[in-house]
Amino acid sequence: MDNARPPVPGHPFEVDAVITWVDGDDPVHRARREAVLGAATLTHAAARPTRFGDCGEVEYCVASLLKFAPWLRTIHIVADRQRPDFMARVDGTPLAARVRIVDHAEIFAGYEKYLPTFSNRSIEAMLWRIPGLAPGFLYLNDDFMLLRAVQPTDFFDAGGIVLRGHWRGGRWRTLAQSLRSGARRLAGRGAAVERPGNHLAQQLSARLAGYRDRFFQVPHVPHPVRTRTCADWYAAHPDLLEKNVSYRLRSAEQFLTVNLAHHLELAAGTARIDNRLRSLRLSPASEDAATIAARIADADADPRLAFACVQSLDKADEAAQKRIFDWLDRVIGRLP
Repeated sequence: MDNARPPVPGHPFEVDAVITWVDGDDPVHRARREAVLGAATLTHAAARPTRFGDCGEVEYCVASLLKFAPWLRTIHIVADRQRPDFMARVDGTPLAARVRIVDHAEIFAGYEKYLPTFSNRSIEAMLWRIPGLAPGFLYLNDDFMLLRAVQPTDFFDAGGIVLRGHWRGGRWRTLAQSLRSGARRLAGRGAAVERPGNHLAQQLSARLAGYRDRFFQVPHVPHPVRTRTCADWYAAHPDLLEKNVSYRLRSAEQFLTVNLAHHLELAAGTARIDNRLRSLRLSPASEDAATIAARIADADADPRLAFACVQSLDKADEAAQKRIFDWLDRVIGRLP
C-alpha cells in the first residue's frame, strides 16, 4: 500500500453512486444515433454497436451497490430518454427513493445544443451537475459490480479520496503509442478508424492538473469523486467544459473529468493511494470457458477482489453469458 497519509476512521459526508447506462438495442435510440452520426457509425471505433450494448448488467451493478454498500444514499442512473427494465420492479417499493433515473437533459441544462450525445466523455463531464448530488459520489460504468462488502472509508476519508492504481510515465508511453499508430498507418491498417484510447485521455487529464511527465493510471473500479472538485475546476475553466461536452462521439481531444478530478486531488495532497482491494476484469467474448471458470474461482477465494468489470458481454455467446449470469446470481443476486 502506498499511503500519502494515514487513513481516517469514519466518513465526513454523504455519498451517492452514479452509473452511466445506455441500451443501444433500443430501436429509437439506434435511429437517433444513426441520424446524428451518419458515416461515423462505420468509421469511428467509439460508434461500434458493442459500445452501446446492454445485456442487463446494470441490474447487477445496482443490486451489488445495495447489497455491499448499503451506506450509499442515492443511486443515480444517467440515461438518454431510457429506463432499464428492472425499474418497473422498483416502482412503488422502498427502493424507489434510493434508485432514480437522471436524464441527459437534466445534466446538460444550458448546454442542450450538444444533445443528443453518444460520447461517454461528454456525459462524464456533466455528472457533477446532477441535481441534489451528494458531496461525494462513486462513478461506475454499468458493467462494474461490487463483489464484497465495502465501507465509505474504502473510497473517502476526512482528508479527501482513496484511489486505486499506479503512476505511469507519460512521455515515453505517448511516444510509443504514436509510433504504433504510425506503423499501422504505414501498413495500411486502421487509418480510417479513430481510436481515442483511454490511456491517452488519462495523460491529457493529468496534464491539465499540472502533471507533465507522468499520470495516475486507474483500473476498472468504482471511482470516488468529490463533487466540489469538479464544480470548482469547471467554474474556473468554463471554456474547457464547453469544448469537452461538444463532441457527439468519444474523441482523442477529450479529457476524462473523473480522472482529472483524481489528479487535482493528488496535486492538492487530498488523495490517498490504497491498492489492497483489487478488481477482476472479465472478457467473456474472448476468454474460453476454462479461463473464465478459473478466474471466477480465484475471485471467490480472494477476499481482496472486491470489484468486477464484465466487458462486452453482449458479444459473448449464449453459453458464456449463462456462465457469467449464473456467477452474478450466486454472488450478487437480482433485485426483487
